[in-house]
Amino acid sequence: MELKTTRWETDDGVATLTLSRPESHNAWTGRMHTELRHLLDLGESDPDVRVIIITGDPDGRTFCPGGDAKALAAHAERGAYDPGTPPDLANPGDGADPAFDADFAYLLAMETPTIAAVNGAAAGVGLALVCWCDIRIIANTAKLTSAHGKLNLPAEYGLSWILPRLVGRGRASDILLSSRIVLGDEAGTIGLANQVTEPDDVLPSAQRYARQLIETISPHALRATKRQLAVDATHDDPARSVRDAQARLEQMMTESDYREGAAALNEKRAPRWGEKPAN
Repeated sequence: MELKTTRWETDDGVATLTLSRPESHNAWTGRMHTELRHLLDLGESDPDVRVIIITGDPDGRTFCPGGDAKALAAHAERGAYDPGTPPDLANPGDGADPAFDADFAYLLAMETPTIAAVNGAAAGVGLALVCWCDIRIIANTAKLTSAHGKLNLPAEYGLSWILPRLVGRGRASDILLSSRIVLGDEAGTIGLANQVTEPDDVLPSAQRYARQLIETISPHALRATKRQLAVDATHDDPARSVRDAQARLEQMMTESDYREGAAALNEKRAPRWGEKPAN
């Protein structure tokens, strides 16, 4: 696929997906969503990609400020919503669980960890994308908002499901009912951000975090744990979680990376992991 609104770079196991429409401050379009899904599917299936970072083109001075203004005006003129995406969209994480078969929920279905490197404003769909990622590293000056209420819209893309699970129902109710702006520092205080940094250090911090995951955690453990977190979010059955963990443990202890992890621990050295498991 020709990339017109995104960039894709890989470096020793870390893929960086950049939302890139700098002339429009990285505003969202159907084309951008199409490319995002394509690239996430590419990373999920690539044995050399262990972690995916999603960030905004710094020349756009934001992460993603929501839907493109011209597209929003066209929706209003048309009197109906048009996602602007083709029928044959890529489905990253396809087949994992029907609960994840929807826009942005597919990020949970993926086994490759995702890190949102939020280098500037994230509004509307931009905020949704940030929330559905596994880890969020946010600039202290970034402005985050759902924005939907000021456009006579509902909370979009499952924010009413994912945000309470990140910050609690009370804080999510405040943020979604008011459509107010949350600054990066507050995002850290309420638990929306895993790390808060200076704007220039957002991407380097995400890269350091990704590199730490790759160097210290085995590829299968990363993918298995991500899947456990996703599946367990869809049920309220602790025994099911325990049984799933036990089954995984019994299988993963037969693998060479378990033997390598035990040897590295005993020999007090860095582990030398094998390849990323095939999907």
